[in-house]
Formats: sequence, structure tokens, C-alpha cells
Amino acid sequence: MGASLRDIARLAGVSVKTVSNVVNGYAHVSPATRAKVEEALSRLDYRPNLSARNLRQGRTGVIALALPELDSPYFAELSRFVIDAAAELRWLVVIEQTDGRLDRERRILDGVRDHRVDGVILSPIAIGADELAARTDDTALVLLGERIHDGPADHVAIDNVRAARDVTEHLIGLGRTRVAALGAEDNAASGTAPLRLAGYREAMAAHGLPETVAKVERYRRDQGAAAMAALLARPEPPDAVFCFNDLLALGAMRTVLSAGLRVPEDVALAGLDDIEDGRFSTPTLTTVAPDKAQLARIAVDLLKRRIDGGPGALPREVGAGYRLMVRESTTGRGGGGAAR
Repeated sequence: MGASLRDIARLAGVSVKTVSNVVNGYAHVSPATRAKVEEALSRLDYRPNLSARNLRQGRTGVIALALPELDSPYFAELSRFVIDAAAELRWLVVIEQTDGRLDRERRILDGVRDHRVDGVILSPIAIGADELAARTDDTALVLLGERIHDGPADHVAIDNVRAARDVTEHLIGLGRTRVAALGAEDNAASGTAPLRLAGYREAMAAHGLPETVAKVERYRRDQGAAAMAALLARPEPPDAVFCFNDLLALGAMRTVLSAGLRVPEDVALAGLDDIEDGRFSTPTLTTVAPDKAQLARIAVDLLKRRIDGGPGALPREVGAGYRLMVRESTTGRGGGGAAR
């Protein structure tokens, strides 16, 4: 059996109530008394019964993180940061994969299977703002990503239009005049692709350059490779390509190199997401690096506010930062570094 609050109080020479105040982080305890209690907690290796505490508060201490693809390096890295941020609050995280399917996202919004959770962080792909507004489940909810802006729930994302414009401007600034965009999607009225395409188009229009847009079905390496092959087969192939994520860029890079061309001398390539693979590819990949740790922390903080304060407050839109990481795929060896 572990030490009880009564054991701690006896060793520290204080009341059980005082020990409880220290354990629960209440401020109205003198520094000297707090020090005595903390020493007793350490000596007796006290472990709080979080399950009992959560039940008294009507909570489980568990949240759900629902993502489209768990095998995507971006979402895998983001998951780690969410778990780290949640751990600071002594929360456990249940991870659900939606595959971007409407039925699975609806199931998340209606309640995460048989789990009782205090809140949900969801990266939606298929669900829309209208369906979200019609939701009847009152579990605290925060949205990640680009699918729904100004909707009926708290939302955190980077500025994808600006990020895409920045990386396209970088390619143009290298003197490239045939800059293509790789990653547009059919029937994508909202979400990642339209926003990144808008940023690309803004930069191209500002310099009076013609657009070349390659479409894909999914943001995967094989899709990037195939779309790059189609671009190289054009009468005037691009001398630079902005790929809408790093997996597309890595697939595109393979196609360029397999064709006997050089990166970046013949074709400069850039992506978006800053996954670890791109830092170790040959050449290393220029990309936009969303602040994943900040995205995760903001999402968890917003969720905590909802859990603590209830559903009354108006939904919040919160932006996270990003950096343009200039590496070998656009500047060659020796030209890399963080641009902003």
C-alpha cells in the first residue's frame, strides 16, 4: 500500500487538509509549510490517486486525439507533442484514426466509441462546419488544421496561405521562372490544398509569372513521384516545384533524380511540414516548418479551458507560428539555414 495523506501529515507535522492543499496546488500555503509537506511527500514516495480525484471532479483524466492518418510522419510527430502537453496536466491520450472518412469523423463528434473522455482534439477532413454546428454531444472540442475556420469550435492552425506564399517567393527569389505547384486536389473546396494553392498563386501573380499546377489524390510519396513525372514530360518542364507537403516533395525528388536531373541545379524542390525524413534526405529538403509543439500546446490549453469553463465562451481562432527552413534542395550544399 502506498502512503496516505494522513501518513504525510503525520510526518510533516501538519493537518491532512494542509497536505491536500499542497498536493492539489492551492496557493494559500506558506512557503515553509509547503517545503515540509513536499519533503514528506518525497520521503514517503507519495503517488496521488488520480482516478479517484478525477471521479470526484466528474472527469476521467482522458482526452481523445483524432487524426486522419497515423502513419503520416507529420501527424505522428504532432501526436507526440500533444501527448507531451497532455502529460503535463496528468492527462492520458486516446488516439483515434479517422482516415479522413465522414462516418468516422461523425462518430468522433458523437462520442469516442465506448470511451468516456473529457475532451476531443480533432483534425477534420470530411466533416463540415454545418455538421459541426449540429453536433449534440457536449464533450469539449478543439479543431486542428485547415478544414474549418471560424466555425462553432475552438480552432488552431498555421497561416497556410502565407506559408505557401513565402516558400513560393523563396523559389522565385532564386531566379526560377517556371515554378510549379504540386498538390492541388479535385473537389477540394476547403482544407489544406486550396489554401496552399492560394498562397502559391498570390506569389506567382505578384511577379507576373505563369502558373503550372499538378493535381494529386492523396499526399503520399507515390503521388508526388507520379505528378512530378507528368510535369517533367511537359514541353517546358518546371525549374522549381513547391510541393504541398514533404511526402509529395520526397516522391517528386526521387523522380527528378531518376530522370538524370540534378536537385537543385535543374529543378529546385520545396515542401511543407518539416518531417524528419526531409532533414536526412539527399539533398536535404527545403520546407516550411510549422511549430508543432506550439500547435499541440495551444490545442491542449484551449481544451483545458473548455473542460474547466464549460461551453459558454465564444469559439476562438488561434494561430501558431512557422519557419521557412532553407536547405540543399533549393540552394545546394552550404546554402541552407532557417530563412524566417
